[in-house]
Amino acid sequence: MHHEDWDGGHTSRMEIDMFGLGRHPEKSETEIDAEVAIEHGYGGQSMVATLRRVLVQQPAPPANDDDWRRHGYTRPVDHGQAVEEHAAFCEVLTAEGIEVIVQSADEPGRLDSIFVYDTSILTDEGAFLGNPGKELRRSEVDRARAAYEELGVPVIGQLEDPAMLEGGDSFWVDANTLAVGIGYRTNLAGIDLGRTYLQPFGVDILPVALPHWRGPDECLHLLSLISPVAERMAVVYSSLISTPFMQVLRELDWMLIDVPDEEFATQGTNALALAPNKVLILKENTGTRRLLEAAGVEVLVYSGDEISHNRQGGPTCLTKPILRDVSIG
Repeated sequence: MHHEDWDGGHTSRMEIDMFGLGRHPEKSETEIDAEVAIEHGYGGQSMVATLRRVLVQQPAPPANDDDWRRHGYTRPVDHGQAVEEHAAFCEVLTAEGIEVIVQSADEPGRLDSIFVYDTSILTDEGAFLGNPGKELRRSEVDRARAAYEELGVPVIGQLEDPAMLEGGDSFWVDANTLAVGIGYRTNLAGIDLGRTYLQPFGVDILPVALPHWRGPDECLHLLSLISPVAERMAVVYSSLISTPFMQVLRELDWMLIDVPDEEFATQGTNALALAPNKVLILKENTGTRRLLEAAGVEVLVYSGDEISHNRQGGPTCLTKPILRDVSIG
């Protein structure tokens, strides 16, 4: 594998069935989907199927000394350290046999652009581009479009104001159902427009209410609260999960691994599945690691003082899976 550098209330069973939750394609359909995705080089409507190709973006340097405050970071950015950590992060992925596609850094000052997961949602049919709720991130969508054009991934739509949607508020519950959080970064208009793009391809959107938490200035995506690590298994911070969504997950027999309270702050809930029962997390989350390993999950770790802790984005945020092989999970 190689690097490519380029610019560029209660939820009833009836309600669950309405959303298509729990539908699983027959094996033959799954095999067909996988063959098509592999042929095209993109696709795989799953959070945990074996990761084959992934897009990352090199960290952009600060434009001035106060950029970190503008972005809501915890301290001034050490760009040199960020570059080193990001390179090491990519090496972890490459060592797992994953093709890592490296997009060059954005313009100075666009520090959040390192979080490539947020600008779009990728489906088996192509990508639809979001419209970030954080104003500072609106320009990142153009780079996502350029990336998809370079990779030959069709763009099936793009959100515009007043619709807002960030990828970090979404995850695949199953191949037919995309859970999408409603909060300060994604709104109902974004979900409604997203449905117009996805429903023709047999994908339903399940809206999930997000908590206020600490207000609009602090990012809290749906994936800040839960990350799938295997089929119907996830790490979660259940204290902040809405009751209706928790009921859906329990109806579907998901195994939920609650991270320690102290590790919610260090993004213990942010886990990137490299394959079913194999994940990458931040090294500080030792309690989460023990819980995952006790559940039979292999855990890899990385260092992210600058690229993750300071910027408050974990391994899922840092990556955009382009191809997952659903034929082998």
